[in-house]
Amino acid sequence: MSNEVNSPAADNRITQLEEKVTLLEHKLAALESKNPVLEMQHVEKHFGGVHAIDDFSVKIEQGQIHGLIGPNGAGKTTIFNNITGIYAPDAGKIIFMGEEITGSSPHRVAQLGIGRTFQNIRLFSNLTVLENVVIASGKDATYNLPQAIFHSDKYLKREKLLYDKAMNLLEIVGLQDKADERASSLPYGHQRKLEIARAMALDPKLLLLDEPAAGMNADESLELVEFVREIRGHFKITILMIEHHMDVVSNLCDYCTVLNFGKTLAVGTPAEVKSNPEVIRAYLGGNE
Repeated sequence: MSNEVNSPAADNRITQLEEKVTLLEHKLAALESKNPVLEMQHVEKHFGGVHAIDDFSVKIEQGQIHGLIGPNGAGKTTIFNNITGIYAPDAGKIIFMGEEITGSSPHRVAQLGIGRTFQNIRLFSNLTVLENVVIASGKDATYNLPQAIFHSDKYLKREKLLYDKAMNLLEIVGLQDKADERASSLPYGHQRKLEIARAMALDPKLLLLDEPAAGMNADESLELVEFVREIRGHFKITILMIEHHMDVVSNLCDYCTVLNFGKTLAVGTPAEVKSNPEVIRAYLGGNE
């Protein structure tokens, strides 16, 4: 059995598959400069008689940080859930890197290059910090089950690459000295960083951040702004972010879309939306 696993024929098939994957990656890179990273066209999602998303459209270009803001219940997280395949839209299209992904499964969306964090942190609390990042790198585990069982050369080499990649990500987010600690033992801000590192293990082209500053004080929020900027600069990534902290939005986002009851209320730079009378009435607490 182990001879079959390590046979030249098996290695050749694996090499051919890896070449096909590389070719697809090159094709996606070629499309990157021609298409928006993400485009949503007239998307709707209904829950009974409630229109959680109502005729929503947005276009996000390469390298942008785009904010989604609005009152609680405005439909922001529902938009994330439609992008990532947790929900399927009732109408409209979702296009990622020129390819329609409307109604795709969550694992397919992740494979294509969309990573996500959650408002409520969802780490593997009983695993170590390092293991949390390694386990998110599953798409890079290109060995098969027999190779894993018999610890073939390919398995051992690939596992070393996964752990090296995870340690590199932890160094980037400043958690390398916490690698062997349980994720549940980290303070809140570090857990946020770990969740982002885990999302980056997917090598995403688009990162969805769901209220990354939730629960943070003013100083922690400012640190988060710098951290997200560093992530964008280091990985050349595009970011779509839900956030309630307007200081974070103002200091970080290139453009914003403001939602209210599932509908788009305003689109523009943070300065433009903050001065929009309708936004002030609906979200920022202005007088009627």
